[in-house]
Amino acid sequence: MKHRIIPGLLKLAKEFGLRVVCANDVHYVYREDYKPHDALLCIQTGKLIKDEARMRYPNQEFYLKSHAEMLQAFPDNPETLQNTLAVAEMVDLNLKFGEDHYPVFERSLEVTYHEDSSGFDRILDIYVEEKNKIQSREGKPLIHLDADERIRFKRNGEYLFDLCKIGLYERYGVDYDAVRYQRPRFTGQSDIDAERAERICQQLEYELAIITGTGFVDYFLITWDFIHWARLQEIPVGPGRGSGAGCVVAYVLKITDIDPLRFGLLFERMLNLERVSPPDFDVDFCMRRRDEVVDYVRRKYGADKVANIITYGKFGAKMVVRDLARVMSMEYVEANKLAKMVPDDLNISLDDAIAKSHELQAEIARNPTVAEIMRQGKVIEGMVRNTGKHACGIIISDQPLTELVPVTLQEGALTTQYAKGPVEELGLLKCDFLGLKTLTVISDAQEFVRQTTGNKDFDIEKVSLEDAETYALLNSGKTTGVFQLESGGMQALCRQIGLSSFEEIIALIALYRPGPMQFIDQYIKGKKDPTTVVVPHPLLKDLVLETYGVLVYQEQVMEAARIVAGYTLGGADMLRRAMGKKVKEIMDQQKEIFIAGAKEKNNIDRKTAEEIFAILEKFAQYGFNKSHSAAYAMLSYRTAFLKANYPVEFMAAVLGCEVSNPVKVSHFIEECASMNVDVLGPDVNESGASFTPVIQKGKSSIRFGLAAIKGVGDGAAEAIIIERKRNGAFKDFEDFVSRMDSKVVNRRVLENLVKTGHSMHSKKIGRI
Repeated sequence: MKHRIIPGLLKLAKEFGLRVVCANDVHYVYREDYKPHDALLCIQTGKLIKDEARMRYPNQEFYLKSHAEMLQAFPDNPETLQNTLAVAEMVDLNLKFGEDHYPVFERSLEVTYHEDSSGFDRILDIYVEEKNKIQSREGKPLIHLDADERIRFKRNGEYLFDLCKIGLYERYGVDYDAVRYQRPRFTGQSDIDAERAERICQQLEYELAIITGTGFVDYFLITWDFIHWARLQEIPVGPGRGSGAGCVVAYVLKITDIDPLRFGLLFERMLNLERVSPPDFDVDFCMRRRDEVVDYVRRKYGADKVANIITYGKFGAKMVVRDLARVMSMEYVEANKLAKMVPDDLNISLDDAIAKSHELQAEIARNPTVAEIMRQGKVIEGMVRNTGKHACGIIISDQPLTELVPVTLQEGALTTQYAKGPVEELGLLKCDFLGLKTLTVISDAQEFVRQTTGNKDFDIEKVSLEDAETYALLNSGKTTGVFQLESGGMQALCRQIGLSSFEEIIALIALYRPGPMQFIDQYIKGKKDPTTVVVPHPLLKDLVLETYGVLVYQEQVMEAARIVAGYTLGGADMLRRAMGKKVKEIMDQQKEIFIAGAKEKNNIDRKTAEEIFAILEKFAQYGFNKSHSAAYAMLSYRTAFLKANYPVEFMAAVLGCEVSNPVKVSHFIEECASMNVDVLGPDVNESGASFTPVIQKGKSSIRFGLAAIKGVGDGAAEAIIIERKRNGAFKDFEDFVSRMDSKVVNRRVLENLVKTGHSMHSKKIGRI
């Protein structure tokens, strides 16, 4: 074909004075990779290598050829090779890393706020002061902000400031303007003392200063905006997760729902001037309504500026062995046996697998097909096998994404072709919208409580954290359905510890992980017998009392460095990270800084300072982010509170979130039985689509949901409920059949309703 076409192309080029380029069709790098490429094609198309009629490439020439090989292919037109190089030289791709492509938050014109230019100047002065402390310490020039810079910072900064003032009053009862200017802005009396109000205002100002100076005002406003919108739509939002829960600004904006001051959480764990990295709010939403929030963001910032993030599934060692064995027609039993010879080590390569597994070595030596699988597998492993969508990540940009990154469509939605890491490095804003089933359970249970008790104002976010019934439930170990505390190990640990405060739930979640589990016995012993508590150093006594002598949290390591060696919390965060990564050069440097600081601040000798440093280093490797643990503990507590105080409503909500999973439905019905909660059979005159609490003769029970019946489904269930509401209860079987659309409630649905033995049997409908 090419021999017929190429002369004509050359003739046309000469006639019109066009330059000709030449290139080879490249599908693999080396000539010898044609077999792995052919096998990969079979894997992708679901064919076997032995299939004669399958798609295949006609020869072995689709590799990256050298200049000499290309010259041999085009001996009469050597200039075309130079032209090809000239085209390559014209390519000027400059990927600009580190640039900020965060969208600028746009406030609606109808939204007004109280301007406080002088107050925000004070916040900017705090930033300059804090920044210059670091500049001075590092021997760098001091900074100042001119008038234009201050105006730029105030553009959205003052709006964020005003939102924080409103939130400060709602969360803490502190009227910022009354504290700072002696002119109350809000009506009503606050019983908070003046000293505490002053400390809270100072912390707010400090955090706003760092957030503003590091350029993250818009990020906080964007996050606040979609969470605020979700709350207005009554979409359940989680209390937070990650280090963001340590931020007072996030708390007063209701981005998070954990009071960082009450629980000793640190803002610097999220953001500090000594290690400026973007704050990262992972936000949980009700699993059913998460997509509504994403759609809101698309509408607000533009569909061409908001995208999902692609994920790449790659060939691992076991996977590539299984796939190659299949396309090479190896029997399934043999292929499975071969794959099991690959050790289960995380991210193990085929080379390492062969080195570790003597059984695999012997099989390679014995079986030529296995040897070929390994040879080809080493070429294919690590290549992309399939693509998917990041479970929760969304990218938001300040301009059309096609200007910044390659994009594609997945299920009709714009999706970046770069994975999570590269898109963040290119300066795009990544937000995590997580659909969390627990929030749906809590929301449903809360609504059930309002219905069954008549208390329309019941709000799970406002319940006491000192509820006796909740701690009794936790200490009984009956925590099935309780967030994070469902496993057998957690249930045993709840009984063992004897939880008596919310802080202990935080510690429980942080301790029950590989590594820190070794300190659980020490923690329990210290709780039950305070005389056994061992304090690492007298200076750290108050710091470790909460956790009975055990350094459980990363924040404790940071505080310890501040107390003992005079670290700033920003510097302490760098120390914590260094300890966690165990980079020797950095650790040696940090150790000397710690020893010198301990001597200067507390006159601690070198030997003692080294011992304290070693203790901190040990715990830093296991320490958990307390902010994250506290946020999870809040969900644990709320689910436990509902189960302890409203068991019927809670279990109905739990069952309702599992209607499509018969195994879990069965499991939770067994749990209901152990709680003496009756689960009544389905009834077409009483059941909802999902499980619902009902009160009969003064006793609360759960009515089985119609959609949970196998073979019925949501559509038929909703049709039955709509007809029942519209025209009243069904009188008998004939009445039911005559009133239902046979296209929706067909014979199969009817048979499955009858087979339950309950659905079509009630006082109103009679037995069939």
